[in-house]
Amino acid sequence: KGTALEVNSETDFVAKNEQFQDFVRKAAAVAMELGANDIDAVANAAYPDGGTVSEKLTNNIATIGENQNLRRVKTLSVSQGRVVAYVHNAAAPGMGGIGVLVALESAAPADTLDALGKQLAMHIAAAFPLALDESGLDQDTLERERGIAREKAAESGKPADIVEKMVEGSIKKFAKENALLSQLFVMDGKTPISDVVAAAGKAAGSDIKLVDYVRFQLGEGI
Repeated sequence: KGTALEVNSETDFVAKNEQFQDFVRKAAAVAMELGANDIDAVANAAYPDGGTVSEKLTNNIATIGENQNLRRVKTLSVSQGRVVAYVHNAAAPGMGGIGVLVALESAAPADTLDALGKQLAMHIAAAFPLALDESGLDQDTLERERGIAREKAAESGKPADIVEKMVEGSIKKFAKENALLSQLFVMDGKTPISDVVAAAGKAAGSDIKLVDYVRFQLGEGI
């Protein structure tokens, strides 16, 4: 099992503060124990030093003098295998600007899964996939991309049926480039992630399934 938790502060100065980092460590441990995917559940949970996580955060805001907030949380688990964590640009152990979790379901040895998981997590940090596979891509995002592609294709002056084929081709390309399993591995630029996982499983003599991932980038979307 693994849990990713985003906690925001207004400045980098507070992010480096030991009081703030201690809170993040303990709040993440609480979230992990809960198996949380709901940030309100974390906020209302008991904090190790007494009170709730939310009450401790309020106290920190008063003593540090700067607003901070619990933003989002996601927990991944597998029945057999590993959940591998990676932090890019770590500010402290387990904390940084980009946090990634990779859930691998497999009977392969832990060291094999840890090595593969770290490579996949580094790819995810760099390549920013939008979903595990094409079926998981957000429909609003696809419709927005379809609109852009249609506008661009219409400028070609070609017949409507050709324009539609051009649009669908653009959407298929977008989906392939933004779904993790079909992205090309950043370390070689040519192998789809699904093939990287399959090859690792073959080498280990045990099937490996990439069942889910998390990529939290600090402040993303704010």
